[in-house]
Amino acid sequence: MTSMANHTIPTGWTLISLRPQGQHAVLRRAIAPLGGAVLGLSPWRLQRLQGVAVEQRLNQALACARVVFTSPAAVDAAAALRPLAGTQQGPWLTVGEGTARALHAQGIADVHAPQRMDSEGLLGLPVLADVRGMDIGLVTAPGGRGLIAAQLQDAGARIVRADVYQRVPLRLSRRNLARLAHSATPWLLAVSSGEALQRFWQSLSPGWQQQLRAHAIVLAASDRLAEQAQALGLQRVVRSEGPTVAQLTAAAHAALTAPAAT
Repeated sequence: MTSMANHTIPTGWTLISLRPQGQHAVLRRAIAPLGGAVLGLSPWRLQRLQGVAVEQRLNQALACARVVFTSPAAVDAAAALRPLAGTQQGPWLTVGEGTARALHAQGIADVHAPQRMDSEGLLGLPVLADVRGMDIGLVTAPGGRGLIAAQLQDAGARIVRADVYQRVPLRLSRRNLARLAHSATPWLLAVSSGEALQRFWQSLSPGWQQQLRAHAIVLAASDRLAEQAQALGLQRVVRSEGPTVAQLTAAAHAALTAPAAT
């Protein structure tokens, strides 16, 4: 990313990350060459689920004709419960390339990931074109990605859901808000999860919501997320090509070099 840095980028700015607690470092490294700092305002931390019932449900999901993993965390949590290599019955699918890489690292070769890295892109994959009467495993966490299960069920599939981790809510502390108040502008709010944006927004006071409406530029990883942000009154939106660190960093560069950001 160093090649993208140039004199048109403001000297000092802040990327607000809504990634889970402990997962901000990769963004921090990526934007450092652009002169930015990351402020992590995680709405939750991730916690793996354990127990006989969780393992049984995972085994049932993995035995389906199609299996969808919704995140790298889902892959890691499933692999902590049982080896994944050698269990594949049919195509395994992911929302994005990060989850696909996590499956490859576990020895899974037949992985399908859409170019459009969101729920809509996944649902458009050819291997999901005709799912009537098919059992489809969904390896995930409670909440989130509801569109996947709902649309597959509408198409006639039977969903076998295995929740292998959960999101433990975190309180947005006064200390973190004080850090935001004193952080360099412009503020760029990276949004790759609608659920994370919703929870973050609801934890803010009306005054802070207005501050973000006035000063934040949203980096939205999909059209749906852009629309969600605009519905909250966040009108300055730059569309990222997707949710990966490289794509969000490229969107940050575009936002910072636009005339309104300088």
